[in-house]
Parts: sequence; C-alpha cells; structure tokens
Amino acid sequence: MNVSRTSLPRELYFFYEKNTGVSHFHVEAGADGQFPVEQAAGLLAMHCLVRGQSPRDYVVMVQAASDSLEGLTEKAEQLLQAGHSVGSSVKLTRREEEVLGGVMRSLANKEIAATLNLSERTVKFHVSSLLAKFRVRGRMELVREAARHTATPMTMAPPSVSPRETRPSVPPPHSYSQVARNMGPIALTKRQLLA
Repeated sequence: MNVSRTSLPRELYFFYEKNTGVSHFHVEAGADGQFPVEQAAGLLAMHCLVRGQSPRDYVVMVQAASDSLEGLTEKAEQLLQAGHSVGSSVKLTRREEEVLGGVMRSLANKEIAATLNLSERTVKFHVSSLLAKFRVRGRMELVREAARHTATPMTMAPPSVSPRETRPSVPPPHSYSQVARNMGPIALTKRQLLA
C-alpha cells in the first residue's frame, strides 16, 4: 500500500522555555516531513529578540504520535484510583478538614476561627480531635502526619453563606488619592466636632 507523505499528519515541534516550561510557539514539519530549520530559526530569533533571551533558553519537543499514547489515560486513571483508595486511613469530617487546612497553613486558632466563621473554642475542639485522630501531641507533628496520610492537599475553604444569613457589607478600602479634589470646605455642627 503506497501512502503519500502529504496525507499523513505532520509532526509539530514545540519550543518551550527551559526555566518556566512555557510553550511559546510551534512549527509544523515541512511537506517532506523534515524539520523546517529556516522557519524555526526565524521564529526563535524573533522570540529571543523580543524577550531578551538566547536560543539556548529554549528546548524543542516533538508531539507524540497518537498510537504511542494509546492506553495512557486509562492506565493513569487506574493508578489514580489506586492512590485515592490508599490515600488516607484517617477519616475526617468536612469541618475537621477545613480546620486542618488552616493548621497546615500555620494559622493560629483565632485566624482559623475568623476565616471559617467559628468560635475560637470550636476550633480548639476540632484541633484536639485532629490531634487524637492522628495520634500526635502537637501542631507540628499534626502537620507532618497529615501531609503523610492525605492524598489531596488540605485547603481551607471559605465559609459558605446560607441564603437566609446576611453579612454586613464592608466598603472597599480607599486611599487618599481617590478622594475627590473638587470638594470644598464642609461645615460641621458643634455636635459633630465633639463626637
């Protein structure tokens, strides 16, 4: 069977910045299937000129053929499921996970309480419960053990607000540069001056 090279998909060559791993541009193989040196050199020179970089700051990668990647997604999903099943032997409530997220971010009980809209006493209760569940004596040991036992990173979710619950709106902070310059003197009453 004779298949012309033009009917086959052409390889793509991606230019990645070595330090950041960011792909900046790509070129397509020529009709003959060869790497287009002239086109790639021109694009690379332009990028280096604009960004103040050297051609050595880039690495070229070739797109993998689709038949090479066959089964990759399925295999990765199987391994991911296996990892999640092994993940954490310590079962935590949603609130304990939120408090643990604050502890892992090195927040004090008062800060965790403010973030989660809880009392400081409730946070202390959850921290004590976490210490017992992880069988540790202090916050540093708790952070170490939690990092070892959990498969997913602990993040502290913002507190949810129920539709019936209202919160006072706080005006956004302003700076003196935002004050209108065309305002004249404001007369204040004696009561306002004494307040």
